[in-house]
Amino acid sequence: MKYHKKHLLAFLSSALLLTTGCEKDLLDQPNPNLPTAETFWKNSQDATKGIVAAYSGLQLLGNYRRWIYFDYDLRSDEGFSSSPWPELQNFTKFILTDYNFEVNAVTWGNHYVGINRCNQVLAYVPAIQMDGTLKTQILAEARFIRALHYFNLVSLYGRPVLATEPSTADYRPPQASSEQEAWDFIVQDLQAAKAGLPVSYSGADLGRATKGAATALLGKAYMQQQKWAEASTQLAEVISSGRYSLAADYRDNFRHDRENNSESVFEVQFTAEYSADRDDDYAGASEASQRAQFFGLPSKGWTDGEARSWLIDEFLREKTTTGRKDPRLAATLFFSRNRTGYPYDATDPVDQDDKAYDNQTLDQRFSTDAYNRNRVYWRKYENDYWKNVEGYYSPINHRVIRYSDVLLSQAECLNEQGKTTDAMALINLVRRRVGLADLSGLSQSALRTQLMHERVTELAGETWRWHDLRRWGLLDNQAGIDQLKSRDPDFSNYVVGRSKYLPIPRTDVDIAGLAQNPGWN
Repeated sequence: MKYHKKHLLAFLSSALLLTTGCEKDLLDQPNPNLPTAETFWKNSQDATKGIVAAYSGLQLLGNYRRWIYFDYDLRSDEGFSSSPWPELQNFTKFILTDYNFEVNAVTWGNHYVGINRCNQVLAYVPAIQMDGTLKTQILAEARFIRALHYFNLVSLYGRPVLATEPSTADYRPPQASSEQEAWDFIVQDLQAAKAGLPVSYSGADLGRATKGAATALLGKAYMQQQKWAEASTQLAEVISSGRYSLAADYRDNFRHDRENNSESVFEVQFTAEYSADRDDDYAGASEASQRAQFFGLPSKGWTDGEARSWLIDEFLREKTTTGRKDPRLAATLFFSRNRTGYPYDATDPVDQDDKAYDNQTLDQRFSTDAYNRNRVYWRKYENDYWKNVEGYYSPINHRVIRYSDVLLSQAECLNEQGKTTDAMALINLVRRRVGLADLSGLSQSALRTQLMHERVTELAGETWRWHDLRRWGLLDNQAGIDQLKSRDPDFSNYVVGRSKYLPIPRTDVDIAGLAQNPGWN
């Protein structure tokens, strides 16, 4: 489902103004052409437009269009930024002096724009006279989307503001008293979403949130709290449903022409359609992803986001059963086979996946430029497979949850409960897809370490690494930070007790009287 905003009413772009009353005097008359909450929510068509607008909140700059990848992928040990914009580069190095810096402020603010749209649906759709099944579904979709927004907010900020009503001038929602209160709120939303969502869609509705999506995200929410049994119960439901399977080709998960496939549990839908303004949020504005432009290699994109070289070593730890390199390496990264320190056998034949745009390898592209040739670039979600340049209008959907992630997550939950043999069976399903040999005979401790490797090789660059580091406790003590620092020197700037959370933008702290996160003045 591509969530086109064309013909949606303008109120969905400025929710606060349109839910605020105005003085009734001669100099302040309401615009009769401007819809308000009282005049808009009348029928099932309006309810449908409202939920489409809620989905579009996931396409905002501070969400899956652009900045979320800097928040997660580049602040983890998998990536970094060498952007010529110093503040952006410093953001990924845990150096932030201006709490209102664009990436931080827009991430926080855009998530609340999306939450407010969900809250409007939840507040006004119940009173609409419409088909009951459709109403239940739309309300459940709103709860799922709101939960996904809060999943990001609690993971990045710890204690978000828990807004449950449409925004008005007088509404002052409370800040979560603890991170646990925020997780409890997310769980409640997902339980309600799970109960009201259908198991599947077809036709133009393909891509909307399903029961499986809510169940999987609920499982992952329990995992982040290390509630292994509760998480396992949810993830087992997704697996036993029989609705999902691994795509035959790993790379199909990062192409615009293989979207919403059998492996997809939930995707943020993007298209290459655009208006004259690529950033604004209004009816008819761009619904394209900008990740490819910001992560594209030199001359093809901005290269504001790069990958750490240790990822190559991780992929090269073992060969396939036929003696070849793990095919996920070439699907994940652009790199030179002749780069300094590259440990792989130079006699290994070059295959098509070593080539990038214009059917050139990095050695060919940067034949006289050793600096660029030795950098490591992200290939996931780039458009090199069908065109030779990047831009602001990538149509590639972002796969928020894939079935392989469900399998690996369930394996982790089972292993933590002592069911190590059962856990290995699930991991082996993921490994077989890319031709790796089955695991066997590992202890619980050894499999815990192995899972850290498996999640990197399967999910690198997909926004989950930061969550993994949090769950494994590596962000909570200096020993963990020293381990990360050995792979990513940016962690030299990480301060235990402060850097785990981003600071709440100062504007919001000052205006709303919010408690700032620890260590941030």
